[in-house]
Amino acid sequence: MEEENLISKKELLKITDISYGQLYRWKRKNLIPEEWFIKKSSFTGQETFFPRNEILDRVEKIKNFKEDISLDELASIFSPNLSTVYLEENDVLKQNIVSQTAINLYKAAHKESNGFYFNELLFMSIVDRFIKSGKASLEEGKLVLDTLEKNYKNFDGRYCDVVLIRKFGVGLCFLMLIPNEIYIESEAVLVLKVNAGECVEELKSKINL
Repeated sequence: MEEENLISKKELLKITDISYGQLYRWKRKNLIPEEWFIKKSSFTGQETFFPRNEILDRVEKIKNFKEDISLDELASIFSPNLSTVYLEENDVLKQNIVSQTAINLYKAAHKESNGFYFNELLFMSIVDRFIKSGKASLEEGKLVLDTLEKNYKNFDGRYCDVVLIRKFGVGLCFLMLIPNEIYIESEAVLVLKVNAGECVEELKSKINL
């Protein structure tokens, strides 16, 4: 995740006017995902950062809701059981969750699929970002999809970036833990980097989770 998309814990507490204790209580209650606590080295040692937009939005919602419902009830709202999500193809298209192009790419490899679970929708939404950017071809979209299907499970819910580079016209896709820095040889080009965590939150909002 790029530096400007992060906010330090100190800045977060100051902006939102919450305490250290509140923040970590909400973490224990699963109101704030573990993967949002990003450790980075600094001149003072190690500092905690968060994805800026996601954490500011989450804290605002918690503060608005917590007077009306319990923290446990909030946790069920913010951390739904994603494994139970399943949508038929028609519903996916009607709700504009992912494009027909992304669905077609997925179905080319999974011909029997007429409905999709959350992670399948997530993979297609990430592919959508690459294709809609205008920077990645359909073949590279297939490469992104294949990479996600084979490797995303290894990250066990932790934030990662999906990275596509190209050298001499040949695409290479890989996943990287966040935070990260990418250095590539001069003959290779960074096509696009997509934050999977942002895609998860966007997808959950589209499905009203």
